[in-house]
Amino acid sequence: MLLSRLDVSAEVLKLCLQISVPVAAVALILAALFIHRILDDRRQIAESEQRFRRAMEDSAIGIAIVGLDGRIHETNPAFAAMLGYSKAEIEALTFFQITHPDDVQIGRETMEGMRAGTVDAFHFEKRYLKKDGTPVWAHLAGSVIRDEKSRRPLYLVSQIEDIDARKQSEARITEAETRWNFALASAGQGVWDFDMRKGGTTYSAAWVKMLGYADGELDGDPDRWLTMIHPDDRENVAAADLAHLEGKTPFFEAEFRMRHKDGHWVWILDRGKTLERDRDGKLIRAIGSLTDITQRKQTEESLIVSAAALADEKERLRVTLQSIGDAVICTDAANRITFMNPIAEKLTGIAGAEALGKTLGHVYWAVDEETGQRIGMTRPALGGYVPADQNSRAVLVRRDDTRCSIRQVVSPIMNEHREFCGLVIVFQDFTDARALQRQLAYAAAHDALTGLANRSSFIRTMEELVQQSRKAGKAKPAGEHQFMFIDLDHFKLVNDTGGHAAGDALLKRVADTIRGALGPEDIVARLGGDEFAVILKSGSTTGARIAARAIIDAIRSLQFTWDGRPHAIDASIGLAPIRSGEVDEIIARADAACYAAKAAGRGCVSVAPDDNGSSGHAEPPLAAAS
Repeated sequence: MLLSRLDVSAEVLKLCLQISVPVAAVALILAALFIHRILDDRRQIAESEQRFRRAMEDSAIGIAIVGLDGRIHETNPAFAAMLGYSKAEIEALTFFQITHPDDVQIGRETMEGMRAGTVDAFHFEKRYLKKDGTPVWAHLAGSVIRDEKSRRPLYLVSQIEDIDARKQSEARITEAETRWNFALASAGQGVWDFDMRKGGTTYSAAWVKMLGYADGELDGDPDRWLTMIHPDDRENVAAADLAHLEGKTPFFEAEFRMRHKDGHWVWILDRGKTLERDRDGKLIRAIGSLTDITQRKQTEESLIVSAAALADEKERLRVTLQSIGDAVICTDAANRITFMNPIAEKLTGIAGAEALGKTLGHVYWAVDEETGQRIGMTRPALGGYVPADQNSRAVLVRRDDTRCSIRQVVSPIMNEHREFCGLVIVFQDFTDARALQRQLAYAAAHDALTGLANRSSFIRTMEELVQQSRKAGKAKPAGEHQFMFIDLDHFKLVNDTGGHAAGDALLKRVADTIRGALGPEDIVARLGGDEFAVILKSGSTTGARIAARAIIDAIRSLQFTWDGRPHAIDASIGLAPIRSGEVDEIIARADAACYAAKAAGRGCVSVAPDDNGSSGHAEPPLAAAS
């Protein structure tokens, strides 16, 4: 029994061995085939990936592989170059960092649909930011790569095309259309379109509204518009229309009145042009525009009336300027002569026809009488206004270098916008009046007999010196300015024996003598009678004494004879420093010093006491001193 079982087992084992050998052989064959298939798949995958990468690298369109978090895993040179980055720089960024802030929300719905499994492909337009911050428009198209089993989104493959040039072109076209439509609407222009194929004429909404009709109400009959034209204008319009239809003019243009729906007349500017003709030259299509020019026509009529009134006013002004006794010159904003009346021609010595268009300096050259500097006449500062400038010290220098004193008034011409438009110069020959003014001014300040400064002029000078000292805040040092009071001795005897004529002649000699004994800066005046005064502009008190002695010596040395009789006079002088205080006090102190000099024997100098109360000193007469 046992042996029989062993035999059976042996047979089974033998049978298994017989079966396993072919199975193993088949398994080895299948494994080899599987490995070969795997290797072939890997090769195909590598080739496919190589083709993808080559296509990605060589593509002229940007390609990017982007993670679900927006990070750029890989991109091609075209996308990096489009934004001005290197490949390494852009792969370190996210799509959110390179997207224009205003366009970040674009594509949000796509991402949500992608996560929900409802979106596998996408495309939209958005703006990116270049490395330098410049925005660039791009068209984005791509696909969602999902896990084959779970359908879970893994990453995105996007193609990015630069459409910035197209966008800018579209923007320019849109802007041009907007400007065109706005311009037509703002100008009140309507458009008409005549097309025989469509059976008549159509008008834009602006056209029909211009005449008070509803949109489409005037469409149809191509000749209806002629019935709406004012009877007085129809002939001219028909002639212009016929000339264009016959090809005599390149376009149709006419201004005429058309009746508004409510009955009033509207001025219209109609422009049109033929677009198409048939073989026989018959009109097939034309297009044109109509502009409401009623306001312009009203303005033109108003301007015609205003121009006539202005012409009358201009003529009145011209006759006025030609007739007045003052010289008048007008210039434009560029300082060119635009008008000269006959008096101006006479004073300048230049004819108006020659002067017109020349710059002012070629015709009119005025200088200041005292400084000799030219009196400039230029335009005011921008936006400013310069009132009339009056100058009565001007001297007109003519081309031949002759001169005449003038009194001028220069006024700017300003328009309603306060813009400078030119000058009006009104001037008079002031030579005689100026000479009289100088004579009167001289007479008012000088003694008629001696020609020296008179008392009032001298007092004004003293007041100015005292005021200067007062402004200094302290008394001026003694001797800086000295006041000298001179009184003649024995002068009354000359008057009594020779008469006033002899006295006047002697006073003139004395005046010249005093003037000759002093420096050019010193001021000499006759206070009245035989009293004279001197202001020594420089020198100490000692120097003033020396000057006073020189005057006394010069007067004593005068050789004066009247009617064959010689006369001898002398002088007494009082000195006082000019300091702050009152002018009358200074004169009084010098007068008192002069009185002291007379009391000391005449013919000598006496110095007024100081302000501190110290007594003055009267020097003895020169004869006594000798």
